[in-house]
Amino acid sequence: MATETVAKPRTSVRVGVQKFGTFLSGMIMPNIGAFIAWGLITALFIEKGWLPVPQLGGFGETNGVPNTGLVGPMITYLLPLLIGYTGGKMVYDVRGGVVGAIGTMGVIVGAGIPMFIGAMIMGPLGGWTIKKIDSIWDGKIRPGFEMLVNNFSAGIWGALLAMLGFYAIAPVVSAFSAGAGNVVQFLVNNGLLPLTSIFIEPAKVLFLNNAINHGVLTPLGIQQSLEQGKSILFLLEANPGPGLGILLAYMFFGRGAAKASAPGAAIIHFLGGIHEIYFPYVLMRPLLILAAIAGGMTGIATLAITNSGLVAPAAPGSIFAVLAQTSRDSYVGVILAVLLATAASFLVASVIMKTTRHSDEGDLNAATSKMEAMKGKKSSVSSTLTGAASGAGGVGVLAGPVRNIVFACDAGMGSSAMGASVLRNKIKAAGFPDVKVTNASIANLKDDYDVVVTHQDLTERARPATSSAVHYSVDNFMSSPEYDEIVELVRGSNTEGTVATEGPDAGAGTPGGASAGPATGAAGAAAPGTAVGTSAAKAPAAGAPEILARESVVLRGTATTRDAAIEEAGRLLLARGAVDEDYIRAMHEREQSVSTYMGSFLAIPHGTNAAKDHIRKSAVSVIRYPEGIDWNGKQVKFVVGVAGVNNEHLHILSSIAKVFTNKEQVARLEAATSEDEVLELFGKVNA
Repeated sequence: MATETVAKPRTSVRVGVQKFGTFLSGMIMPNIGAFIAWGLITALFIEKGWLPVPQLGGFGETNGVPNTGLVGPMITYLLPLLIGYTGGKMVYDVRGGVVGAIGTMGVIVGAGIPMFIGAMIMGPLGGWTIKKIDSIWDGKIRPGFEMLVNNFSAGIWGALLAMLGFYAIAPVVSAFSAGAGNVVQFLVNNGLLPLTSIFIEPAKVLFLNNAINHGVLTPLGIQQSLEQGKSILFLLEANPGPGLGILLAYMFFGRGAAKASAPGAAIIHFLGGIHEIYFPYVLMRPLLILAAIAGGMTGIATLAITNSGLVAPAAPGSIFAVLAQTSRDSYVGVILAVLLATAASFLVASVIMKTTRHSDEGDLNAATSKMEAMKGKKSSVSSTLTGAASGAGGVGVLAGPVRNIVFACDAGMGSSAMGASVLRNKIKAAGFPDVKVTNASIANLKDDYDVVVTHQDLTERARPATSSAVHYSVDNFMSSPEYDEIVELVRGSNTEGTVATEGPDAGAGTPGGASAGPATGAAGAAAPGTAVGTSAAKAPAAGAPEILARESVVLRGTATTRDAAIEEAGRLLLARGAVDEDYIRAMHEREQSVSTYMGSFLAIPHGTNAAKDHIRKSAVSVIRYPEGIDWNGKQVKFVVGVAGVNNEHLHILSSIAKVFTNKEQVARLEAATSEDEVLELFGKVNA
């Protein structure tokens, strides 16, 4: 049967570049610690460093043998291999990372320069190709031969990729690097490098900078640093001066919420290095991009005149990170570059703000939302801005103890019930059994809850109906770190009386976060106000309808893709007479809007809220995929199809939640050899 899906919106060029930049950043950011380590070792121990040590810095001889040191091997082998491994793992978990690292070794040996761009090519290529190769014989390997086939296929293909990198990729990347380096040198020699701010500063505000910074500037900067001991390229984008100048202008000449929040934003930006904190201020007054450009150009010109630079990337762009990576002979120039960039940006921003009419009141929230829309996810620091505005941003103030917590989602079909079960157990373990944890669909929410928990993609929909509640956004219903924060909130409010707090709505994570994380969607099927763990949820299996039957348990699914797994789970529900064909189509539609990945290798596909009329009776199907399938970049080994009427299926979902929050139980489920073992684990033994 052909599966109907929701048409996907057309993707703009900007969004495509953002995604590409985010992917590049995802290979670099997890390894920034290694870059910092290399930068510190270089700054300290090379011949011109602060504490020259021949054996560590790689200069001179020891007993007539030239010293290798740490600097050269780290930049030549360690850093590219880390990038290649990370890139492969992003595409296909650890197996992809290993093959990506093998392929990266080929471009390393085949080129005479550090192969960062080569690693960014070979890592993802290795992960993607071995993933495709594995799909060829997925489910066709005889038991007992899986390890043999997997290891030899990875080894053979990795060796071929290494040769491809050595003979084909390395020469191309070397030529590109040489050409790009010549362009940079031309700009430097002709005093044109400051003009790059015309492109870099707007790109930062539009979240297009990662493609430029991590795709080109960092690799070229590393090569330049290796040859000259420092590079100006590391500070083209990371200079905190332009953003600081704009925030200072708001502190002096702004009005309303923008002026009130600017001091805190300046601290986060300058000391914490989170540059996106100032983007909404520019979006409120687009002319301020001229201030950012003026500051960037001034900073780059200062660096060029003083011949200053950093030895390694400064990430995040905090003044502390910048100074830590500054070359020994560049402190004066770098500090001047930051100060003068701040001054230039401040002066231009001040003139713009004094000569143009614009009301800041109420605009900060809209600008922050616009910034997050361009970023493609919630900002980790946006609550700092919106929380300063009067009544904005979903800030909730508790007027008393927490008594009523609700998990809210779209359809009310499963995942919120499981999340509520997990949180309820945590709150009970903390000594607060009277706190009520319920689940409901967003459409049925009322403004009578103390705390509202939603998936990060649904928070904005839940806020208008529950404006007085404290909101928490999560991206993993099974093991979200926000659960511990909620427990602490309950403990504080229920033992001390009155607590004022702001829910951490930026549950999407850091750049990278990243990543950026899995998108968990779906919801529990309980009616509004039905507590997970009540008598309905704890109904004994013998007296409850047969929600999970032996014929709905499959120990080895045949699907190899997400959509095929959804179809397989839906067909089991159809075979039980629980749903009709339209419900299966609705399961695919639900997945197109919000992923039903739960974490812990579990996905719970179900229909949309509009598809409830296509449910004839409550039923649950369980399918195990021992080799795992790709679910929007996450590995899923267990797919639980859900169709629920009222709360009849909640005791099964509660059992599933308990199993998947217990590593020993998950291990038992993975090792189960019969359907009865699965039924027993989920608390439903057929008589």
